[in-house]
Amino acid sequence: MNPVYEKLMRSYESVRQKIDFQPDVAIVLGSGLGNYADRIRVVQTLDYHEIEDFPVSTVPGHAGEFIFGYVQDVPVVCMKGRVHYYEGYSISDVVLPVRLMKLMGAKILFLTNASGGINPAFRAGDFMLIKDHISLFAPNPLIGPNSEKLGVRFPDMTNVYDTKLQEILRQAAAECDLVLQEGVYVQLTGPSFESPAEIRLLHGLGADAVGMSTVVEAIAARHMGMRICGISCVCNLAAGMADNPLTHEEVQEASRQAAPRFERLVSAAVAKFGQALSKD
Repeated sequence: MNPVYEKLMRSYESVRQKIDFQPDVAIVLGSGLGNYADRIRVVQTLDYHEIEDFPVSTVPGHAGEFIFGYVQDVPVVCMKGRVHYYEGYSISDVVLPVRLMKLMGAKILFLTNASGGINPAFRAGDFMLIKDHISLFAPNPLIGPNSEKLGVRFPDMTNVYDTKLQEILRQAAAECDLVLQEGVYVQLTGPSFESPAEIRLLHGLGADAVGMSTVVEAIAARHMGMRICGISCVCNLAAGMADNPLTHEEVQEASRQAAPRFERLVSAAVAKFGQALSKD
């Protein structure tokens, strides 16, 4: 047996002993955006510590629990706090939660994160629709023996971010009277913020925003056949684009200020996801 798959199944069985809820949509909440879970009509909660072999969040702004409930009438599982490669976890542990939510029944994965803006047209507080991604330095989560029960050996990454879900996000933003930027998100490992020279390199590669998560989760979810979309909250301008030094506290504060707009956008989008799923 594949040890990664075996570990995933132990976590899954542990969850099923405690939770009988089946979600249609999985939501991962990024740094400072965890309060969106308060907008959900909660049915059950599960602390990460209660799940066998499950990685636990260690970063401020990431509470560390699954929230099960409804956004309007859409059953969702909300990941209030993610784990990151820079925390010292293996890359297979970093993506275990996403794989677990797929096994729970989620068909759509809605990824969110806090990022640094690279595109000079972006400003702190902007939301960016993730149209594509670049992965640098973080290991690919599919390295190692492949489990055919999870997906094919060589999954296609041409359209990682579902074009129909992107259009739903655009519609939701318009209905909420929100400006939605669009671009390419790049994941580096962290935990240090990028240097100005690295930001110039990333800009030359075509990146619009940079962060320390999301891409590896998208790859693992795509491998398992999930439909994926993502929103990045641009919480600051990347290194070298502003005079002030970068801090995690700045990211959290910018996320807090953007939270009301973010919550409206997510709720409107998830309601539309539910309508789309009912037509499939």
